[in-house]
Amino acid sequence: MFGNIFHPHARFNGCYLLAGKDTLSTRSLVPGVSVYSEKRVNGTVAGESESHEFRVWNPYRSKLASAIYAGVASIYMEPGSAVLYLGAASGTTVSHVSDLVGPEGVVYAVEFSHRSGRDLEEMTKRRSNIVPILEDARYPQKYRMLIPRLVDCIFMDVAQPDQARILALNAQHFLKANGGFVISIKANCIDSTADPAAVFASEVQKLKDSGLRPKEQVSLEPFERDHCVVTGYYKNVPQAT
Repeated sequence: MFGNIFHPHARFNGCYLLAGKDTLSTRSLVPGVSVYSEKRVNGTVAGESESHEFRVWNPYRSKLASAIYAGVASIYMEPGSAVLYLGAASGTTVSHVSDLVGPEGVVYAVEFSHRSGRDLEEMTKRRSNIVPILEDARYPQKYRMLIPRLVDCIFMDVAQPDQARILALNAQHFLKANGGFVISIKANCIDSTADPAAVFASEVQKLKDSGLRPKEQVSLEPFERDHCVVTGYYKNVPQAT
């Protein structure tokens, strides 16, 4: 068979690699529509005959894509997952997560900037599995009524000095026991004077102190300078009475 062949990613269900190039892609939930002028390629999944549209997932435009290219072991999301996305911006990565979790999944996309939020809301008009939430991630109680279920994963890309606390607070509200988290950490947003390795170590300790269980840390070089992604899970410890 001629044409583009895509192989399911060996570790990440819902992601694909273009044969011969290993280009990371997701199968478009809305064929024919570009979100951020990304490259779109028609092809078939290996062993199948039906043609689909795939969207190239650019690691220079997405922290989650760069983490996958960098070899992260788990992203805690797959088709059917419920994902809370903190720091959704205009929806570049959110759109790929929407593809990944598919029509049976849901993405609760939180963004505080009204300018980015307008772009996010416009994008979600065509993607019914995204719930746009224009609120401040520091105050999850303000949007708790918009998230009626516990989620399987929290992805966070919020460049704030107290981002570990913000993640923990949202986990306490919305993340199921043993649910996963993926957090992008930009060293100079925490402390621009300190060595990035020291900043990352400090943030990992803050996550541990907040009841989160970090399992892996991956540098995002060469895609992002002085960035890392930390992944792990949430161990919900009952409060003493």
